[in-house]
Amino acid sequence: MEGSKNQKTDFLIVGGGMAGASAAYELAAHGSVIVLERESQPGYHSTGRSAALYTQTYGHPVVRALTVASWDFYINPPDGFSEHPLLTPRGVLLIGRADQTAALDRDFAEGRRLTPTVERLDRAQTLARAPFLKADYVDGAVWEPAAMDMDVHAIHSGYLRGLKARGGRLVTDAGVTALERRDGLWIATTPAGDFAAPVLVNAAGAWADVLAGMAGVRPVGLVPKRRTAITFDPVFADPVSADPADGAGLAGWPMTIDVDEQFYMKPESGRLLLSPADETPVEPCDVQPEEMDIAVAIDRMEQAVRFSVRRITHKWAGLRSFVADKVMVVGYDESADGFFWLAGQGGYGIQTAPAMGRTAAALATGHGLPPEVAALGVRAEDLAPARLRRP
Repeated sequence: MEGSKNQKTDFLIVGGGMAGASAAYELAAHGSVIVLERESQPGYHSTGRSAALYTQTYGHPVVRALTVASWDFYINPPDGFSEHPLLTPRGVLLIGRADQTAALDRDFAEGRRLTPTVERLDRAQTLARAPFLKADYVDGAVWEPAAMDMDVHAIHSGYLRGLKARGGRLVTDAGVTALERRDGLWIATTPAGDFAAPVLVNAAGAWADVLAGMAGVRPVGLVPKRRTAITFDPVFADPVSADPADGAGLAGWPMTIDVDEQFYMKPESGRLLLSPADETPVEPCDVQPEEMDIAVAIDRMEQAVRFSVRRITHKWAGLRSFVADKVMVVGYDESADGFFWLAGQGGYGIQTAPAMGRTAAALATGHGLPPEVAALGVRAEDLAPARLRRP
């Protein structure tokens, strides 16, 4: 490759999903940015297949802190970021049977540390909040009133629009086929041309370890996991007060999650979205749903609710990629100059995107963590790839 033919930039980001887009937007304030996306449209694999919920009580404590640190951006985005609100009220009900009381108490205590508005409900309070549940199934719940639906398309589009406004570029159909480090630059070969930058940001989602392998960088043990979902029309065996069986009342239902994450459901465009919360390890691919996972989801849900599935209207699967501790990997690789990890978002990449974008930009430009992130107890070493390689 001739250096003169390389399209040069300060930061070359591989992956145009939510992680890559938010980091690109923030980095574009510090230098030139090019984002390489392997698909014809960004956000195809994971960003576009999210359950789209903002909840501050979900995940590892580091994840929860990053979610809390994202709140202000989502409530007050920059001028011109979106014509519509990024978050709308939903509420989350974490339900449990009598044998799951200890799990409810644990999640309530953990949730209260950063989100004091969460409440512990008894059976009667839970049924008043969710009359569609069976009284002989549910024993109590944890209620998070501030949980919100996220407009994923508006968020993702806002970041990409902002990137362009700051002079950055998105290049689609540009899957990386080769990487090398030469003369202080990472040089990426793609069908759309060759690109070079001193800093390569690995935001390749489920393919992040594959990309690292191309660069001769040790993997971080990323495991892509399949998550299945369907939307369906419910049919009620008996009347549910304030929730007509024709579906008109579904929009006001909270998202309902089994405390041991055996299933979850939420309203979705006049129907219900349901998932068995599966985490089946798979190779990085355009993942598709399995009929057994769909059957498991329906069986688990129907044990808990007063309605059944009348008709499945849509089914799909997405990839959620994790490392061993289920915390994101953000920071420079300790053994490869200019190779910056932004991977392992799992199921938390969208709700944490504002804080993660700012954090990635700060660390990539040699600054410490953003003050609002550090104030919540997050340390750079909690995110660094080096933590995954200790004996």
